[in-house]
Amino acid sequence: MIKPIFFRRPPLRKPRMELRFQPVASASSARVAPRSLKDAVERLSLEDGTSINQFVATAVAEKVSALQTATYFTDRKARADFKAFDKIMKRRGGEAPSKGDELPA
Repeated sequence: MIKPIFFRRPPLRKPRMELRFQPVASASSARVAPRSLKDAVERLSLEDGTSINQFVATAVAEKVSALQTATYFTDRKARADFKAFDKIMKRRGGEAPSKGDELPA
């Protein structure tokens, strides 16, 4: 049976054999990645069904997001008011902690 064209998966492009990382400031000086890293990126991008450029862009975006999250929590900790936190935690009222949620002794 012939599948309609909208059910066919597009063929995966063969990855380029050369993967170069160029700094934004100077496009003329390219940084060449180690061969083992190039091979891993090519293999993983094929498994993922994406181009090498898309795979690398996604990996960089994930790393940037992780670093920004760490920075956010560091900044938030610097603004924390621990005395107000302790006051809220020691107030009367509310329910006792559920079993298993108690503070360790």
